[in-house]
Amino acid sequence: MHIGKSYGFLEFLIWTRRRATLLLVNAGLAAGLYLLAGWHWLALPWPVVAILGTAASFIVGFKNAQTYARSVEAQQVWTTITSLSRYWGLISRDFPVHAGAARDLVLRHLAWLTVVRYQLRAPRSWEAAGRAPDVEYRSKAFRVAEHTVPLAQALSPYVPAAEMDALLASGNPAGMLIAQQSQAIRQLYTGQELVPLHHAEMQKTLKEFLDQHARAERIKNFPYPRQYAIINTVFVWTFALLLPLGVVREFAQIGTAAGWRELMGWLAVPFSTLVAWMYVALDQVGESTENPFEGSANDVPITYICQGIERESRTLLGEQGLPEPAGPDNHIVL
Repeated sequence: MHIGKSYGFLEFLIWTRRRATLLLVNAGLAAGLYLLAGWHWLALPWPVVAILGTAASFIVGFKNAQTYARSVEAQQVWTTITSLSRYWGLISRDFPVHAGAARDLVLRHLAWLTVVRYQLRAPRSWEAAGRAPDVEYRSKAFRVAEHTVPLAQALSPYVPAAEMDALLASGNPAGMLIAQQSQAIRQLYTGQELVPLHHAEMQKTLKEFLDQHARAERIKNFPYPRQYAIINTVFVWTFALLLPLGVVREFAQIGTAAGWRELMGWLAVPFSTLVAWMYVALDQVGESTENPFEGSANDVPITYICQGIERESRTLLGEQGLPEPAGPDNHIVL
């Protein structure tokens, strides 16, 4: 998540330069064939181009609205997880009769958060984070902890070494940790460390964690519908590639009246490139927003959130001298 005022125009231009270069070459080719080779039959009527542009704008607007909604839902999920985690720290400290159980319950929850964020940051084939512009930007601007630190190393402060292998070997470590929490709560209850009401409340909170995890998994594992994605790509690129064929004749006709037909005609290259770049860049922004857990600069900052939860939970246990959550890299927090 970018927490500065905005992305710089230069870095945004560099990020989109590959598509902008393609558009520039396409516009130059169309203008050259029309003005130099005399292929006037290539020109498209301006109303056709305008209709294509209108359709593309609707499609791009629809996609970006949907992808932003996915990002907002992901933020809501992690806001709920944060609230529940704070509550879990409180009840783990205050509900058991003896305070010794609180530390195990809190550490196991921190292990669960770690496993969940590693699951969410695992790459998927449809995500944009693996594409060249995003890989290049990530290599220069920020680091994704889940891609560089092994899961076992991240879990080592919370999970005993004797339990680590079994946890990692299980097909669902997050579910296994919740099951261990439930078992620990039941043992506290049968040992008369929890009253019935407190036992029910802690089990209810575990269910809430499961519900929010499932919501996050749905966003992660079910992409923006591919049928809409291909329609968006086809419409936008059809308009972007055909735009110079409609613009070049308009500029040439303006120049004919002033005797500068060819000179004015070449102005179609920068202007059509600029307009097409606006559409294509907006499409690229939508692609980088639709998957809020992929490890891109526009992700929900789940690592930062988990670090904050850990600090608050350990403070409730009476620990002191805890490190602050990691700061942003180039205004980007993950």
